[in-house]
Amino acid sequence: MPDDSPRFIPVNIAVLTVSDTRTLDDDKSGRTLVKRIEKAGHYVAARTIVSDDAKDIKSQIKNWLTDDQIQVIISTGGTGITGRDVTPDVFEALYDKAIPGFGELFRMLSYETIGTSTIQSRATAGLAKGTLLFALPGSTGAVKDAWDKILVSQLDNRHRPCNFVELMPRFAEG
Repeated sequence: MPDDSPRFIPVNIAVLTVSDTRTLDDDKSGRTLVKRIEKAGHYVAARTIVSDDAKDIKSQIKNWLTDDQIQVIISTGGTGITGRDVTPDVFEALYDKAIPGFGELFRMLSYETIGTSTIQSRATAGLAKGTLLFALPGSTGAVKDAWDKILVSQLDNRHRPCNFVELMPRFAEG
């Protein structure tokens, strides 16, 4: 009997850690995200760390948005409410379309783990120049929650009833 189930389609994902103190050697959240991306069968197209500075974050994101090989950008860090937490502000200024359900769902799921402290997260997602952008908090637990409970299925073309991957060819529609 033939197998009519769809074949998995890997996507190219860039990982950005936003931190004034982390290096690639001690970036636990970034490393956790990379491991999960690769375990799911996707490709880590790029990975870097930038400081909690709006200009640095914007420059890196804009650079990746011009790379046709990068389909998804996931950042970790800088999503809180302190003065240095500017990642969501930069991301949201770049969106062509926001995906408000991501932040809402992330905070709902995070509530199960950290209770009302989730209210301090400004996790966000959107679409910019045909690329999906997700800004996650910097904790390893938050990265696990976002990947394991949302992104792993939404970035899998076999997930039903719908997923982001099947929509990718239509992101540039005018």
